Amino acid sequence: MYIFVARRKFNDTGLTFIAMIYPLLMDVIKYTVAGLCVVALTYYLIKPHLDRAEKFQLLDLRKAVTNQTLPLKLQAYERVVLFIERVNPANMLIRLNANEYSASELHSIVVAEIRNEYQHNVTQQIYVSPSAWAVVKRIKDDTTSIVTNAVKGLPEDASGLDLSRTILTHLSTLEENPYDIAAVMVRRDLDDIL
Repeated sequence: MYIFVARRKFNDTGLTFIAMIYPLLMDVIKYTVAGLCVVALTYYLIKPHLDRAEKFQLLDLRKAVTNQTLPLKLQAYERVVLFIERVNPANMLIRLNANEYSASELHSIVVAEIRNEYQHNVTQQIYVSPSAWAVVKRIKDDTTSIVTNAVKGLPEDASGLDLSRTILTHLSTLEENPYDIAAVMVRRDLDDIL
């Protein structure tokens, strides 16, 4: 019987404790739910403004990057057009003074000049479009091929002047000048960027 009374006293004490703490727990739950609702409502009201602010920051960042890279892109396109003009045999052969060399010497000099010009401008591919850079590579390869094929068709004792004539004659037989076409393609590509 003593155990039954002790248990009853404990149960009464536990019920009293729960009865005292129950309103406090209910208040904590009410305030927690109300606080979570306020936080959720605030989040959904402020989120569009935060998203808009983030978009404006991204636009400002893109604008700043564009303002910094546009001059570099323009310089790269200038260098590409300059490369096309410098490897054009009509310009290069005059610059190299073909009269002073034999055909094989001039061939070596022209091929080395094309490679040097290409290596000097290889970093421009970072700033130009892939199609513009493909034009550069094609011009380099075609010019090297034209010069190599021209020297193969000449006798071994041919002069640099003979090689120059052969190259320029070959270019004059083409319907359109490939160097002019390449420059136009690069300019069109630049117009698409601007």
